[in-house]
Amino acid sequence: MIGILTGAAVSAALHITPTVVLVPRPEAMKTLLPGADAFFAREAHLSNGDAHRLHEAVDWSPEDGVLTFYIGKSGGQVTGALVFVRVDTPHGPIEVAAAFTPAGNIGGVIVTKATVETKPWVLEALRAGLTERYRALKPGDTPQGATGLQDRVGSLADYMAQQVDKGVARALAAYGTFYKTART
Repeated sequence: MIGILTGAAVSAALHITPTVVLVPRPEAMKTLLPGADAFFAREAHLSNGDAHRLHEAVDWSPEDGVLTFYIGKSGGQVTGALVFVRVDTPHGPIEVAAAFTPAGNIGGVIVTKATVETKPWVLEALRAGLTERYRALKPGDTPQGATGLQDRVGSLADYMAQQVDKGVARALAAYGTFYKTART
């Protein structure tokens, strides 16, 4: 009972609202990996050291130390890979899907989940062209999609765009460091 009350108090303090799906994962995969006629999940199990290194680099470690990459194939050829990452905000989590081309650049980004509270802010940032700013980034690049939106969106949409930047940074770090491990 104490645990439930503590959880309720924390949720109330952070005012986290329920999570809503903006784009279902299967739809995101089909959109971001066009031309793929088959999808495969490949896991990279991170050692404690690898998880710590990822946390130090982008302030994130995947749940249970497992990164899951979704690989699209057509005719046996890889068309791209996709990873879903979560960003926790004071207003609740968002989920970002980032797809990579066979050359290793970002081919597209979709925000798949937000909360009831953050959804309008996320949608405002998306309407302003946020996700287009990530195309062609490669591991080692710093996402700055929010920077170009500051004069075109409100402060809360700008804040959520910064959170999407974090998600893209996490996807870039995960792909750049662990994708080859997951493919084998």
